[in-house]
Amino acid sequence: MRNVLQIIGLLVVLGAVLMAAGCTGSSGPTTEPPEGNGDGTTTLTDGFGRNVTVPTPLESAVCSGSGCLRYLVYLRGEDLVVGVDDIEKRDQAIEGRPYALVHGIRFRTLPLIGEYRGKDDAEKIIGLGPQVIFKTGSTGTVYGTSAAEADKLQNKTGIPVIAFPYGSLRNGAEKADMFGGLRVMGRAIGSTERAEDVIDYIESTLADLEKRTGDIPESGRKSAYVGGVSSAGAHGIISTEPAYPPFLWVHAENVAAGMGADHADIAKEALVDWDPDYLFVDIATLQMEGEGAIGELKNDPALGSLSAVKEGRVYGVLPYNFYNINYESVLADAYFVGKILYPDRFADVDPVEKADEIYAFFVGEPVFGRLNGQYGDRGFQQIPV
Repeated sequence: MRNVLQIIGLLVVLGAVLMAAGCTGSSGPTTEPPEGNGDGTTTLTDGFGRNVTVPTPLESAVCSGSGCLRYLVYLRGEDLVVGVDDIEKRDQAIEGRPYALVHGIRFRTLPLIGEYRGKDDAEKIIGLGPQVIFKTGSTGTVYGTSAAEADKLQNKTGIPVIAFPYGSLRNGAEKADMFGGLRVMGRAIGSTERAEDVIDYIESTLADLEKRTGDIPESGRKSAYVGGVSSAGAHGIISTEPAYPPFLWVHAENVAAGMGADHADIAKEALVDWDPDYLFVDIATLQMEGEGAIGELKNDPALGSLSAVKEGRVYGVLPYNFYNINYESVLADAYFVGKILYPDRFADVDPVEKADEIYAFFVGEPVFGRLNGQYGDRGFQQIPV
């Protein structure tokens, strides 16, 4: 009998251990209450230097502005969301946001907080009563945000507003904005560890790309151009990113680099003069009539004279922008671009498998096939023109 009781006791202990282990795999935010004020609140400094006091632990939130909800998903805080802006409620024929492919069904059922791009309806937000409003936008654009806008929304609603620039991975200053936003959002929801994991994942990915390509001499770098990049909607071949991160990270020569750091529309004649070794087309262009940039390459005689068109060096990459930058897609694109330009340096990489690894980390599921399928599977493929 004693042996039987001992076995039962061991089984009970083992079951408890397994249950605890299962809990660590939860997709929800980790319970890491920030250092508080001793009264059930904590005070944070947001991306504009504003001191904001929020309840601890946080149980509900809304996200205002392009890309804000993407960050909350990265931090596994999507279950905190109690309302969304109108872009999240659209049943779109083409959905270019990986986070929405995974969580969109639930988001579409949530109440409305206002129009997209940060056009908030204060009364609707008050009616939902979230404990915090996260607000972000792209600095230097009409869709940006500021300390003044955050204060205005906070005064209207009586709800704490944590605001920060969306940032980017194009340069050190904008990367600091992005990482700062992730950190303050993570601290507010009790997911500081996850925020650091996301930042570390990005940094280690960039380090891997640098290790693979950093020693390529300037004389050995391939010239490239990316067209069809979305900016507040789909665009054609002249729409580009002069500081396109995948080119920066694999040390390609971006022929449009002289156009600055921000999104740009170039002259078609300039592209013909540049005549890059490789053309990459952002497949978000396919939302336009006539296949957008791809149709232009097929039908415009001047573009048809490009060496990359004549010699079959035109390739599709996943959407860079869709309600702000899809960082997980940008990282995945870098491996595909690297594989095309420098195949010997990426011989061990399957870009599709790498993309799904990245998607699973950021948004919880490997969605490359679902995303690419919406664009006729043109991503990570040679495009015949």
